[in-house]
Amino acid sequence: MTGGAGYIGSHAVLALQDAGWPVVVIDNLVTGFRWAVPHDVPFVEGDVADMALVGDTIRRHNIGAILHFAGSVVVPESVENPLKYYRNNTAASRNLIEAAVASGVKHFIFSSTAATYGIPDVSPVTETTPQRPINPYGWSKLMTEQMLADTALAEDVNYCALRYFNVAGADPHGRTGQSTAGATHLIKVAGEAALGKRASVAIFGSDFDTPDGTGVRDYIHVSDLAAAHVLALNALVADPATSLRLNCGYGRGFSVLDVLDAVDRVAGVTLTREMQPRRAGDPDSLISDNRAILARFGWQPRYDDLDTIVGHALAWEKSLMARAS
Repeated sequence: MTGGAGYIGSHAVLALQDAGWPVVVIDNLVTGFRWAVPHDVPFVEGDVADMALVGDTIRRHNIGAILHFAGSVVVPESVENPLKYYRNNTAASRNLIEAAVASGVKHFIFSSTAATYGIPDVSPVTETTPQRPINPYGWSKLMTEQMLADTALAEDVNYCALRYFNVAGADPHGRTGQSTAGATHLIKVAGEAALGKRASVAIFGSDFDTPDGTGVRDYIHVSDLAAAHVLALNALVADPATSLRLNCGYGRGFSVLDVLDAVDRVAGVTLTREMQPRRAGDPDSLISDNRAILARFGWQPRYDDLDTIVGHALAWEKSLMARAS
């Protein structure tokens, strides 16, 4: 697994272990944390673009499948520094795929994003909704999807690209969570504000075409998302001739105000809300049509409840504060 010391990757490590899969992690620790990887999981510190390192790791540990989480994920930063995203996401993924194919890896699961849809004409979006990214982050991920599709046609490998919607929450058992300083995820930011680590929460736009005027998003618990990766791995191994591209969301949305109200409710606080202008490129609503993943995997989300997601995120924020003190 690449990026296994990061937010989503560290949850996937736990899910794979719980399902009985042996795991090896490669992470350069630029945004990840060594402590987020269990001590019994072999860990290689390095860059996924280093083909010699990747190839050696595959051979030494007899790797049969790669789950690729490593990459840069901040949309505004991708606009300011596009070449960083095409290097860290697209070029690094190209090297990783080549090293995997050269070393005989048969299965590849890719951490993609709903950002590949850009501003869709419809909501909910299906897997066949046109992909028209509006920022380098979305393009960098879509390019990797295309590389995997082309490689699967030419080589003995299959893949699953999982398109994440808004990932939130933390491990219900408190083993890992969103730990990156300066993270931009709404529930992470609101949780920090609820615990006094921020003075306020910015609301970017109140004139969207939504019931309360704020943007609506499909929030998915990170542990449910991690479970989907285990199901994807099982599916690829069971049917080597099939590759998949699937949305990962709950199929319903909450507005920014809905989320902040949930944080107020769960934390027992009243957040200070600061209205800001809309950000360029923010769609009014972005909700997944998740029927394909439900049908294909029999995926059964366990934490499909906004207050539960918020509660787990808040518990993790408290543990981070205790760790820092």
